[in-house]
Amino acid sequence: MSEISGQLPFDSDFGSHTAPSTSVPGLHYIADWISPDVTDALLADIDAEPWSTELKRRVQHYGHRYDYGRRSVAAASPPLPVWARQAAARLVGEGLMDREADQVIVNEYQPGQGISAHVDCVPCFGPVVAAISLGSSCLMDFTHPEDGLKLAVRLAPGSLLVMTGPARFTWRHAIAARKSDPGATGRVPRGRRVSMTFRTIIHPKR
Repeated sequence: MSEISGQLPFDSDFGSHTAPSTSVPGLHYIADWISPDVTDALLADIDAEPWSTELKRRVQHYGHRYDYGRRSVAAASPPLPVWARQAAARLVGEGLMDREADQVIVNEYQPGQGISAHVDCVPCFGPVVAAISLGSSCLMDFTHPEDGLKLAVRLAPGSLLVMTGPARFTWRHAIAARKSDPGATGRVPRGRRVSMTFRTIIHPKR
């Protein structure tokens, strides 16, 4: 952990802009949710932890491990680090999640890496999924499974994406596996991107 771990300023001062999408119901994008100096500190803390290479991209699991093959929550993982607990508490404090996340996955995307279109496991996770972007920006594509309507959302460093309702349960989201994204003035090269995804576990009823 870096020296400022446990003192990262996860306060609402950085949430300078929130934009609910009119095309994807339940999708909210918050730019500058955390400041550049905090994103740098978070990346340092994340890189101080061990990475799993079970996938083509590197990942870290906290709270509970997600089994990609079985699409289920597997054995418990290391507890949420301080920086993840702080962010989870802030999400609840700002009314963005109904309870603190007990499952966090960190994904690393190198230029050329992406993730196929999917909906986060419905039987496994609760009604809200929140993701913080660190490092490079990228485009995330949202596609409606019935009419094929597609919307690309640019995820900037330090931004937060919150999926609820149809954005969480109906629309599929993906990141194309490419080294650059289309931009207003031409192609935008990708760098290393790290995402922190916060979810709540649905525990089986006894």
